[in-house]
Amino acid sequence: MKKKIVSMWGVVMVVLLTAVTLLAAPQSQTGAGAVYLPIIVKPETLAASRRINVPYDTNTALPRRSIFWFGRVDPTNNYADARLVYDDTHLHITLHIFDRHTWYDTTPTTNSLTEWDAVTVYLDLDGNIGNTPDSNSYRFVAQLNNPPQDRTNYQAAYRGNGAGWVQANVPFTSLAGWVGVAVNNNNNGDDRGWTVNLEIPFASLGLAGRPSEGVVWGLATAVHDRDSQNGPPIVPNQVWPENSNSSQPATWGQLRFGLPTYSSSATLQGTTTIKHGQNGAVVTDAQVGGYFDCGEPHNPNFFNGWGDANHYNRPNRNQVNVQNQANLGDWPCFSKTYITFPLNQIPANKQVISAELTLYHFGNSNPSLAQDSLIHVMTVAENWAEQTITWNNAPLAVENFAVTRISPVSGAPCWPCFPRTWDVSRAVAQAYATGQPLRLALYSTDIAMHSGKYFYSSDADLEGRPTLVVTWGE
Repeated sequence: MKKKIVSMWGVVMVVLLTAVTLLAAPQSQTGAGAVYLPIIVKPETLAASRRINVPYDTNTALPRRSIFWFGRVDPTNNYADARLVYDDTHLHITLHIFDRHTWYDTTPTTNSLTEWDAVTVYLDLDGNIGNTPDSNSYRFVAQLNNPPQDRTNYQAAYRGNGAGWVQANVPFTSLAGWVGVAVNNNNNGDDRGWTVNLEIPFASLGLAGRPSEGVVWGLATAVHDRDSQNGPPIVPNQVWPENSNSSQPATWGQLRFGLPTYSSSATLQGTTTIKHGQNGAVVTDAQVGGYFDCGEPHNPNFFNGWGDANHYNRPNRNQVNVQNQANLGDWPCFSKTYITFPLNQIPANKQVISAELTLYHFGNSNPSLAQDSLIHVMTVAENWAEQTITWNNAPLAVENFAVTRISPVSGAPCWPCFPRTWDVSRAVAQAYATGQPLRLALYSTDIAMHSGKYFYSSDADLEGRPTLVVTWGE
């Protein structure tokens, strides 16, 4: 029997999650789902480093946010989902961290915050440039504690001085909480993880208001871990980007304000439809994470094996699952989907005008209680194989491109069921221009339980397979 997972952070949930009714807000319609459509901008070249495009939204609840991830799921290491959004006055960053043992200091000091379970967020207003932190470089540290304890001694801010970091009066707000089995926080029992939310006022960074759309900052994050009261801290830290150096902004990733799209002035010449088995195309897809059974083969010790599980030889290879939620007690159910399309059927020396990804949605997790989803599509840079890909070795996202709201399906069985679409024009244009296949990952920013969405994979019959339609011209 599964142990009951209980949350010791009800106050935190209220502050962080907001009502799920935000999903009912009006959206522009595309096909069977709704997609956020930002202002069209000129094509941008592929970022040299990892980039998160952050939406502007006055409703800052979790599903509205963009997402990236990093780390590992195993008995020692931590994994994190990071979700970001900005409004008129603040940048909001929330990290959901899978952590087997959650420990915080009951008598914290500023110098030892990162020796316990904590996160650090690095920002550089000049972008990801420079070999040392300067006056436009900021560092925010927030350690776990047990709400509703006061946060004053559990957070600290720093600013660059041209040589390193010095503590500074840079006001910001943090809030943390944990999820575990019974009351295992600050003991050696197995937990599920913890969450921290940071709200950084633009005024604290010397700005009169929110940055203009298209502004790019440098961004890096680190998750610090401790697995026992006496320590020592687990090293190395889990960081994003994976090769970032906390004292060298040039090694960080990019935070872009606003969600860029793509436009082309080319004259339409033709359309290419790509799906597995059609005109010789080989399209590969796979899911990583909880599969369709919430990682049941690894229950109850999910930290042992869940992150390294490959599902190639399991049943239902003609289906994939995309699933996430706010309650870390259920992270064994989380699932990402990866898919790669070859682009060699598009004639050479053309310009991409538009591109649309379609997946056929046929089911939901717990159909009678199913909730809406916001599913994001992101590019990845590395090749992967269906037979070996896992949660832990799957490529990290390079950049997020589109998000579509997807409602649950209902009624009698159907085929090929409901087409759900994403505008991937900019992603295809970048891949085509560099002679690469289109490598994508799909993941959601849902907060509700029972929000998983099931799609047909490239192993399904031809009509229901994922489809990429590209228009091109001179």
